[in-house]
Amino acid sequence: MFVMYEKENMRFPVRVWLKERDSLEKSCMEQAYHLSRLPFLHKWVSLMPDTHAGMGMPIGGVIATEGVVIPNAVGVDIGCGMAYTQTNIRVADIKEIMTGNGSLIQAMIGDIMRNVPVGFAHHKTEMPCYTMENAYNELERYEEDEELLGQLEAGFYQIGTLGGGNHFIELQEDNEGYLCVMIHSGSRHIGKSVCDYFHNKARELNRRWHSDVPDEYRLAFLPTDSHEGKQYLNWMQLSMDFARENREKMMLAVKAVLEKYIGKYTDFNLEFSGDINCHHNYAALEHHYDKDVWVHRKGAVRAGNGEMAVIPGAMGSYSYVVMGKGNPESFCSSSHGAGRRYSRKGAMAAFSCEEVILDLQKQGVILGKKGKADVAEESRFAYKDIEEVMDCQQDLVVPVKRLKTIGVVKG
Repeated sequence: MFVMYEKENMRFPVRVWLKERDSLEKSCMEQAYHLSRLPFLHKWVSLMPDTHAGMGMPIGGVIATEGVVIPNAVGVDIGCGMAYTQTNIRVADIKEIMTGNGSLIQAMIGDIMRNVPVGFAHHKTEMPCYTMENAYNELERYEEDEELLGQLEAGFYQIGTLGGGNHFIELQEDNEGYLCVMIHSGSRHIGKSVCDYFHNKARELNRRWHSDVPDEYRLAFLPTDSHEGKQYLNWMQLSMDFARENREKMMLAVKAVLEKYIGKYTDFNLEFSGDINCHHNYAALEHHYDKDVWVHRKGAVRAGNGEMAVIPGAMGSYSYVVMGKGNPESFCSSSHGAGRRYSRKGAMAAFSCEEVILDLQKQGVILGKKGKADVAEESRFAYKDIEEVMDCQQDLVVPVKRLKTIGVVKG
């Protein structure tokens, strides 16, 4: 970890969990400087080892603010995060089993794709969703934001769907040989709608207040004691609750697929344990360095002392289950993944579809994806080396499990 601080240009220091300054891309460094000039920060800016440029604030960035919340410092996929479970089944015991649809792993990946809508696909009929049912029961908290109300109804069709981009469902093998499941997804369209709506509100209010936070920073803020700030927090929490339930519903669907196929083709008694469901795009009121502050984690996971979290690598790479060390300097946070080396557009230019698919085949990874033309966007080569990322955050987390992809469903 190193510290950037230029007294004449920065109000607050920037702590970076990388080994050297040259490892920080120029655009990410510029956004970090913008954050360091915010007047309402508490202590410093923290950048995790997977950090790279985002919208306004770097992904892999953590800040604590006094009395304000910044929609773009939470991000557009509010509540995006990870779900995880492990089984008592050894991969070696099922890998060679054949079904009418290929190997057992291939059959399970195919059935997951049939049961979990991916990409822009939604359910064709309304599905049970306790988050949205609760929202309708408390409609007075939301009804003034008419522009967003359609998202409540849409949620019944989007619950239990994966989305696209870097979202995935993976079957993995842990370092002891056991089959595990990992899911990366968020709040679908509701989170983006909430972020954009309140970012625009914040921009308008900041102009009215003659805020000294330049609009081009894309860091417009809302005081948490203002009406608009309270409304954003309501909608942010709703998005987080929806994202958590979304992962829960997909995990239930995946567990049902595993139960079906392992029950049909083996004599094993399948059991699940060690469930984790954690966010990595959100803001929360926490106590740090003698103050109650709003900790914004944008592409960062909470890693309090003894707290379990999931840090994925990349498709065909390794991932980790970790236990937090509660490091106060990172506001009890760690990386949320490996972090991109290439933008999606850059990855498509650098790597061919054939190259990525051949790499997965060479590793024995089953790919479940309806349209493969954009598969290079999520190539493992487009991401930083997860081992280097983990090495840079030894003071933030303790690795508990190391997991290797054996099958993946991509949006």
